[in-house]
Amino acid sequence: MEPDMDFKPVLGIIVPCYNEEEIIGQNLAILHHFLVQNIHDQLLSDKSYIVVVDDHSKDRSWAIIKKIVTEHKRVKAIRLAANKGHQYALLAGLCEFSAMSDCLVSVDADLQDDIGVIPEMIRKFGQGNEIVYGVRSRRSHDSMFKRISAMAFYRLLNLLGVNVLFDHADFRLTSRRVNEELKNFQEVNLFLRGIFPLMGFNTAVVYYQRKERKAGKTKYPLRRMISLALDGITSFSIVPLRIITFIGFAVFIICLVLMVYALLAYLNGRTVAGWFSTVLPFYFLGGIQILCIGILGEYLGKIYREVKRRPRFIIEERL
Repeated sequence: MEPDMDFKPVLGIIVPCYNEEEIIGQNLAILHHFLVQNIHDQLLSDKSYIVVVDDHSKDRSWAIIKKIVTEHKRVKAIRLAANKGHQYALLAGLCEFSAMSDCLVSVDADLQDDIGVIPEMIRKFGQGNEIVYGVRSRRSHDSMFKRISAMAFYRLLNLLGVNVLFDHADFRLTSRRVNEELKNFQEVNLFLRGIFPLMGFNTAVVYYQRKERKAGKTKYPLRRMISLALDGITSFSIVPLRIITFIGFAVFIICLVLMVYALLAYLNGRTVAGWFSTVLPFYFLGGIQILCIGILGEYLGKIYREVKRRPRFIIEERL
């Protein structure tokens, strides 16, 4: 894309939502006012819109969303037929509306990400950047545990060769070209934070301060963070498999050393009968084998899900 400072893009704001009845109404009102203001300021095309992707919420979220859609012509909505998770809800929005916009911005329903930097994203998009990442400048509202676990999450992924941006979640702008290319990525084990950097294209970064959640509960507790990390690692890195090979070689060397030590101890009369020859190797090798089988099982499970080629999401209703 050639830079065009007078270009007014059609923007779609994708909002994945799951069980957010406490905040979805007021947050959509904030987003709608923000969108109208930027259209009035001639930063965006009059055809810009908001899309809520309901991940089959179990509370009153969908009923609230339906009411808002009837009241505001710029708000659209789709509802998934089953709860598939945040990444799939986001993918559904990106795929469904890629052809209806010049660019799409994904933002969580809790609005902890600062929508105030979206105009800067639009300007960077107008300068020729196909992907603009929103990166947190600091985590002042997160607990100490959350900050440490998040840092460990990104460090681990980078250590294992997964290309992700530190402190970037899913707040980003993507062009129509990028969103159309995204449809060619057919993996079931979805990790969008790794897919977009893998695609290439011209990219830019905007920094923002993450806000405190006003109500409701986070949809990324420790369990889901671990699950997301496993998806990222096993979808983009074979380093754990190579670690297994290294462990096997290391165990072989250690066992040789222990054999020599056991022999020397025996010759000096300082041994406990059977300890070095049976007990120690038994527990040591048993633990290593269970660990390696677990890692292989994780990859095998991913392959099992991929070869089935089941639909990644099914849309139940469109508004």
